[in-house]
Amino acid sequence: MRILVIEDNPDIAANLGDYLEECGHTVDFAADGITGLHLAVVHDFDAIVLDLNLPGMDGLEVCRKLRNEARKHTPVLMLTARDSLENKLAGFESGADDYLIKPFALQEVNVRLNALARRGRGLPARVLKVGDLEYNLDTLEVHREGRAIQLNPIALKILQALMEASPAVVTRQELESRVWGEELPDSDSLRVHIHSLRAAVDKPFSQPMIQTRHGIGYRIVAPDAER
Repeated sequence: MRILVIEDNPDIAANLGDYLEECGHTVDFAADGITGLHLAVVHDFDAIVLDLNLPGMDGLEVCRKLRNEARKHTPVLMLTARDSLENKLAGFESGADDYLIKPFALQEVNVRLNALARRGRGLPARVLKVGDLEYNLDTLEVHREGRAIQLNPIALKILQALMEASPAVVTRQELESRVWGEELPDSDSLRVHIHSLRAAVDKPFSQPMIQTRHGIGYRIVAPDAER
């Protein structure tokens, strides 16, 4: 994707740019609202990362002019340290598509931008489903029975591997390689993370989904599937 980052903090802009380029994106920069609006109008970007507090013209005004005057519908992810509901609503009313509070995880910025770009191109979200469990790979959101489940990055990698293979068993070696690559952890790390994943995905619900195949690995199955 081609992404425009409008951010006046040079350290934040550099961190965003380095990470997004490592993810394979092309990144352009603007350090003030006026320059950012000009670039957003004259060039075609797949997504825009827009800071709220900018010199020259703040992010809300940039977004309003982009939508109302330039009639550009490029997806906008607004970044801000303002976390009140009023500020969030102001961001959406100005035309922003998504809102992320500082400090943020670079991985989350990337997945949100991918999700926005897919929506902008009219592509369906990538969602894994096993029974009543859903994992949106674009937004990193997990739901079971419609209830949101919060998972850390390692748990998300394990869950993705199990859901993609379901109902087949994924060996311990496969999971460890998927999560940690060649730098394998100590022998108990996977067990600890599986325990935490069960606590989030199974414990609050009436029927468990994660099964252990002793000496082999793990699998995830729908509650009504044949065991």
